[in-house]
Amino acid sequence: MKRQIEVSLPSNTTLIGVGADSGFVGANIVILSATNVVMRNLSVEAPVDFFSTWSPDDGDGAWNARFDAVSSVTSDHLWIDHVRLSDGRYPDSEAPLGPNGKPANRHDGLLDLKDGTDFVTISNSKLANHDKTMLLGSGDEHVDKDGGKLRVSYIGNHFENIQQRGPRVRFGQVHVLNNYFVGSTDHPQYPMVSEGQGGNSYFLGAGYESRIFSEGNAFDYSGPGADPTVMVSSYNGHRFSDTGSWFNGADADLNSVARASFEQNRAEALAEAELSGTSAPDWTGWDFTTDVGWNPADAYSYKAFTTPQSVRNHALQFTGPGVLTVKR
Repeated sequence: MKRQIEVSLPSNTTLIGVGADSGFVGANIVILSATNVVMRNLSVEAPVDFFSTWSPDDGDGAWNARFDAVSSVTSDHLWIDHVRLSDGRYPDSEAPLGPNGKPANRHDGLLDLKDGTDFVTISNSKLANHDKTMLLGSGDEHVDKDGGKLRVSYIGNHFENIQQRGPRVRFGQVHVLNNYFVGSTDHPQYPMVSEGQGGNSYFLGAGYESRIFSEGNAFDYSGPGADPTVMVSSYNGHRFSDTGSWFNGADADLNSVARASFEQNRAEALAEAELSGTSAPDWTGWDFTTDVGWNPADAYSYKAFTTPQSVRNHALQFTGPGVLTVKR
């Protein structure tokens, strides 16, 4: 299957769709050990893994797929712009059950950045109808590969009906600016059930040693029980800062949500360590802080939208393929 679906992009490559309907169906686009790669004006329907693997250590066990729609491994200086990524015709809700009755998840990530990938901008793109959407860093133990890298900017994107990882960050120094996040607790195929409702859906995930600078993002979350905890969840990450974001059109306090999530997870980890008689993980000794140690304004110039209406309008009108005019 890998031989048939993989598209490998080497260094110094621009992949651009000429028309609004340009793109790939069921492809696994891989950027491996490359530099200076651009993807623009493309649609990618995520590949379907018909041979999901059982992972007994994933929660209480789960079927997991292998192939991402787009993934970067040990690459740098990438620009992904005006791209649409989704499950397309094959939603997870229609996947068959495995022999143990668990759903056979057929999709992995939409856009994963791993193993020391660095200096990436993802802009003006639409990511929709997917579960494990975007992962930065593949494990807390990979400090040798990811420490000091995974510097990524997410600017002006539209995230709709993603159940988690918008993105989920380990180690990375990440700027999340003017993105529009949309979800519902009662979506028929991709419901988002927040941490506050006892679920595990979230938009922003602060993982181990991550440093997320969130700015001017708009979150629209609807349905029974919809609450602000869906905006951000902590996965061992204690450094997170947000300024000027909105929840359902009103000013949002993402910092308080992130703090509460971190402190809850820390309390649970400490209690588990005491019960088992083992040492607690190192991150349980840290305190939550909004000092992420960097400011994107020191790295590059930008002008941010200042109202939720402008963020929403940009997402609905100017993201994804078909917006740009590509001259032959």
